[in-house]
Amino acid sequence: MNPALFGALTLAMAASPAAGQDAPIQADKIILVGDSTTAVGSGWGGAFCDRHVLSALACVNLGRQGRSTSTYRTEGSWDLALNEMATPGYHTVWVMIQFGHNDQPGKRSSTDLATQFPANLRAYVAEARARGARPVLLTPLTRRHFKDGQLQNTLVPWAEAVRAVAVETNTPLIDLNAASAELVQRLGASEAARLSPGAPPPDFEAALRAGNTPPTPPAATPPATAHGRHVDDFDYTHLGPEGAAVIASLVARDLIAVAPDLAPRLVP
Repeated sequence: MNPALFGALTLAMAASPAAGQDAPIQADKIILVGDSTTAVGSGWGGAFCDRHVLSALACVNLGRQGRSTSTYRTEGSWDLALNEMATPGYHTVWVMIQFGHNDQPGKRSSTDLATQFPANLRAYVAEARARGARPVLLTPLTRRHFKDGQLQNTLVPWAEAVRAVAVETNTPLIDLNAASAELVQRLGASEAARLSPGAPPPDFEAALRAGNTPPTPPAATPPATAHGRHVDDFDYTHLGPEGAAVIASLVARDLIAVAPDLAPRLVP
């Protein structure tokens, strides 16, 4: 063997940890907390964990369909999230929290926008920190309703409430409502329909091209269960595979911006 090469190899072996003495992994964890627009099968969370997380970053999706800031706690899902935060062995645990859709009036789980909704968010942030976790708040994903070519973003007041809590509690914020609204408006009604779980009915085509979203017809099958899927149901709220991939990329991009410590463990 070339003497110079042999010397370089000897030095490299001396600098390497001995067999069985590898440095312990510094693994982090992300916990996703939210409603159906975060959950697997109907939201962006599955694509986020699948496509944007490297191997030293565990990703646990605890998004639940039909949940508000109130019912997510009362059913016990928040307790599960707290237990995940307490699991030993992780260097840092991050908790990404997105609610709003089912907190709106008319939902069985609705909360008061001025009082209960922000109070619930503040409690989630405080309890995550008490567990040693680092919370990140997300404004709610926009729905994709259009009228005369203009997006009807009915979740703006809930997004504003999340922004206010983020400032008040000094919590990193991903403004997913603003980012998704900008994207959906740019796409327009017809192209934005491709983000949905199922294809729009053929007779919707003319209205969508004109910049309007017709009301979705009643489902031919019974509605999805509380923990079900929306794979074949066309609507303007939930996400199919293409929509999940697009929105997950927005979340990953903005998470890197607000949590730069995570950047080396995320795929943009």
